[in-house]
Amino acid sequence: MGMNVSRQVDLTENEYLKRFVGKTHVPAYDDDFWNNFLQYHINLPTNSQEQLSLDSRLESLCQSFISHNLHTGNFGSLINVFLLKVSELLTLSDTESNVHIWHAFNALFIIRCLVKYMIETGSEYQLLQHFEALPVQAADSDTTPNDASTSTAIPIDVRAVEETKAAVAKLVDGSKFETFLEALVNIIVVLPVKEFTYHLHLEAVNCMIILLSVSLFSQQTMEKSTIYRTIYRCQHANTLMSALLHFLSRMSQAPQTMFGFGTGGSFVFGIAESLWSILTFARKQPDILTAHDLPTAFREHYPLANQSLLLILILTNHHATKDNPYRISLFGCSDSQDSPKEDPATFKIDFSSLYNTLCRIVTIDQATLLLYLLLYRNQRFQKYVMAQQNLQQLVIPILQTLYNAPDSTSHHIYMSLIVLLILSEDDNFNKSVHQIMLKNITWYTERSISEISLGGLLILVVIRTIQYNMLKMRDKYLHTNCLAALANMSGQFQSLHPYVAQRLVSLFETLAKKHARLDQQLKHPNGEPDISIPIGCGLTSEDMLQDLSVLEEVLRMVLEILNSCLSHQLIYCPNLVYTLLYKRNVFEAFRSHSAFQDIIQNIDMVVGFFSSRLQRVQEQRGELGVSEVLEVISKGASQWSSDRLRKFPDLKFKYVEEDAPEEFFIPYVWTLVCKAGCVHFSSETIKGVSTEIVC
Repeated sequence: MGMNVSRQVDLTENEYLKRFVGKTHVPAYDDDFWNNFLQYHINLPTNSQEQLSLDSRLESLCQSFISHNLHTGNFGSLINVFLLKVSELLTLSDTESNVHIWHAFNALFIIRCLVKYMIETGSEYQLLQHFEALPVQAADSDTTPNDASTSTAIPIDVRAVEETKAAVAKLVDGSKFETFLEALVNIIVVLPVKEFTYHLHLEAVNCMIILLSVSLFSQQTMEKSTIYRTIYRCQHANTLMSALLHFLSRMSQAPQTMFGFGTGGSFVFGIAESLWSILTFARKQPDILTAHDLPTAFREHYPLANQSLLLILILTNHHATKDNPYRISLFGCSDSQDSPKEDPATFKIDFSSLYNTLCRIVTIDQATLLLYLLLYRNQRFQKYVMAQQNLQQLVIPILQTLYNAPDSTSHHIYMSLIVLLILSEDDNFNKSVHQIMLKNITWYTERSISEISLGGLLILVVIRTIQYNMLKMRDKYLHTNCLAALANMSGQFQSLHPYVAQRLVSLFETLAKKHARLDQQLKHPNGEPDISIPIGCGLTSEDMLQDLSVLEEVLRMVLEILNSCLSHQLIYCPNLVYTLLYKRNVFEAFRSHSAFQDIIQNIDMVVGFFSSRLQRVQEQRGELGVSEVLEVISKGASQWSSDRLRKFPDLKFKYVEEDAPEEFFIPYVWTLVCKAGCVHFSSETIKGVSTEIVC
């Protein structure tokens, strides 16, 4: 276009754009036109408002393009120019390739804008028609490119239009689209990321996301989609997934300027070297991810990592129950630092780098989802994570997400809890979290705690999440997952902070009061409500009966958690015994309840044993202080035998993904793409997927 495209320029007056979308064919070999057409600088949209502004300025041009391209075939010419630029990049040195990279980026940006418009306003079939469209034969069929009298813009024979439309319809087999897709993949997996290639890589990833967004704007199943079939039968799924995961893991910051000139080296590195040795930029960058608004900082300063992460999620969650090569690839990768073994991996990546990156960004919704997928589906990565000595770097940010639940989506809270549940399935994790001591957790403001174990902090935050859910979300499954994580850990509870022990027993006390209130209201529906115990407004008797049933399940689980700790770790939990002695009355109402009396007998036995010992010591010494009571408990614990307690099955819960997971994950992923991505879609025409937020 031969200009800088600012946010104020009237694009409809640009002569090259007008010719491109007009009625005349521009052949791919017209170097003079294409070199001028692609000679522009543009300020890329960074938010939905800027995207909307760009879309509105392009709309009349896009409409003209739609009206004429099936006759002119200019989109096909642009595709051919782009393919030529990409192929030439492989043979040029860095210095020689700068202009080619710039032109390839500009061509791809125009393609992306047009594809986005066609997807949002038309059908997939119409999009593929434009990919395959050929120019209507010129009036003078003897005109050739070498003819000196040939005009650059070839006029269209209007009489041949209808005949050509029929020919185009027969040509829509996706072959040109497949060639274009292969070029996108080559950019991503073959070209190493350097400062002056960064935005070309980013645009290739964005273009793939745009193509996959056809599922948002179509109600047909993706099994029938030519675009999806082509992408999911790609033979380079392993190398593509590897490159995307490397983009995320290496997390290169976007350069200050687009297409800065690099020094040294060549583009011809080969797939292996470009994947395993993707360059990080030389200059030292400040840690921008310490910013308060982490999702925005990640999107704006690390857009390639952000978009690659979103593309990974799209590719792995569509066709989740089918033979998805991207899903198989992600779940089959292994640590590049491991020695070769018989069990083959789909590709190798440095798990240390990936783990550290996820620790830095795990409070971001899409990072939590990727962590879940890797922990749940990739046994090698799960094993690696469980062996880490610095688990607090991963767990603390997840706990912060749960602690700040009002600032997070329900999906993010749910996935964070599932991650904790998966971690809690490992006995070594449950043991090690109580050995990692933390100091001055400033974000936990309920109470000032100078020192606490990671396990203790985890218990506090999960209990707080249960109470938040009781008041706000009323989600039975959230309760279940919270309690399942605590139950898995309960057999390894150690050195519980006094406040942690208090919160465990207080959780039961709060639930018991709510149970009593509900029970009373069901028996005496016309009685005065106790406003100190929130049970929900306007509940019917059926609702209250259901709530009572859920409450009894939760109360039973809390009792089982307490019993599990007493059965396995009593000697290491004197503060819990102290709290049970102090709060023994909270169990009074449930001793005769058929659903609880068996397990309360165990708690009563523990309380009775230590009460009698304390009574004897008090008779000898008089009134005891807290430290003296704890001393008596510790001595008594050494003489206590858990054989006295009734045996219950060990609490072991394992997370199992529900059937048809795509029903949950696909809308969730596209919501994240709309909310957190660098590409913004028109929410007005979304049909295929219901997203929770406005794109």
